Amino acid sequence: MEKSITLKHLLIRKQQCIGLQFYTDTVVQALIKELPSPKWSKEFNMVYILNTKQNVNLVFEKFKGVAWINGNYFFQNKTLRNDNVDVDLDWFKKREKKKGYRKCPEEYLKKLELKRYANNTVKNYVSCFESFINHYKDSDLLDLNENDIRDYLQKLIKEKKSNSSINQTINAIKFYYEVVLGMPNRFYTIERPRKEEKLPKVLSKEDVLSVIEQTNNIKHRCIVSLLYSAGLRRSELLNLKVENIDSKRMLIRIEGAKGNKDRYTLLSKTFLKDLRLYYREWKPKIYLFEGPKGNQYSAESVLKIVKRAAKKSGVKMNVTPHVLRHSFATHLLENGTDLRYIQALLGHKNPKTTEIYTHVATNVFLQIKNPLDL
Repeated sequence: MEKSITLKHLLIRKQQCIGLQFYTDTVVQALIKELPSPKWSKEFNMVYILNTKQNVNLVFEKFKGVAWINGNYFFQNKTLRNDNVDVDLDWFKKREKKKGYRKCPEEYLKKLELKRYANNTVKNYVSCFESFINHYKDSDLLDLNENDIRDYLQKLIKEKKSNSSINQTINAIKFYYEVVLGMPNRFYTIERPRKEEKLPKVLSKEDVLSVIEQTNNIKHRCIVSLLYSAGLRRSELLNLKVENIDSKRMLIRIEGAKGNKDRYTLLSKTFLKDLRLYYREWKPKIYLFEGPKGNQYSAESVLKIVKRAAKKSGVKMNVTPHVLRHSFATHLLENGTDLRYIQALLGHKNPKTTEIYTHVATNVFLQIKNPLDL
């Protein structure tokens, strides 16, 4: 067997250390003893030395030609986003300070801003991390370990939090220790819940048209129509600018979407007629949908418009902007559109994400003869 040593980040007695994980081997053990002050950790079940630049270089020099050094857990390769998305932290600064409430560390926010995380991600990370640190309000953050995190996650499970919510909490906690403090994959032993495989909720074409008809005005009608006819995420709709509508090619350009990707999606002829009426009446200047002061329209307003129209239409399902996006993809599939094209229109990186719609498209089931009807 080829000799190998895996490097891990450890925090022992508030000191950053290099964990050295390897299969028992006399040669490797002999060389380990030659490193500066190697010690054994019962908690992590591995040898460790202090984490210094000199010691990292020494490990590579010491085992060159003897063992392969696996640094996948130790070194970060993630690059910063290179788009021009501005992180809005005003909501954080303007919050009322509750007495005794432990706020997110300033360096946490600065790192999120530096990495240009999406605003929704920033809010979710801050919310999750603040809940965690307020659970351990009287503890030094550097004293918390894997068992403390497990106990907190167990609390969330008892509170019936979803698997996706728990996974997001893990990401927010790991972000502080591994990115802010510069210790990649420190909590490598934290177990994650299995990803929930829920089928998307989809409206019928008739119900979608009914929801559109029940909007209050041309602006609201265009918002609901566009979410469905272009398969947009709510954030994509809010970031759309007037210049992104290409009526000559009947396309809509989506810029800086999820994953920092640009793409094109469809522009409906039916929607274009309403859009021209809306444009003449409301005269948006920069964003396609603007607030009263010409600023970007709010996400809360879009959600209210969709829910209000759905309620008036009599649709029993909990309709959200994402339900309209799911409906767009499913209806395309039912009409015979190739999955690869649907994937491109939705901006999915992984084709497996798009394949979920094959489980809800009715044309597949209509081809199957029910045994009771045979």
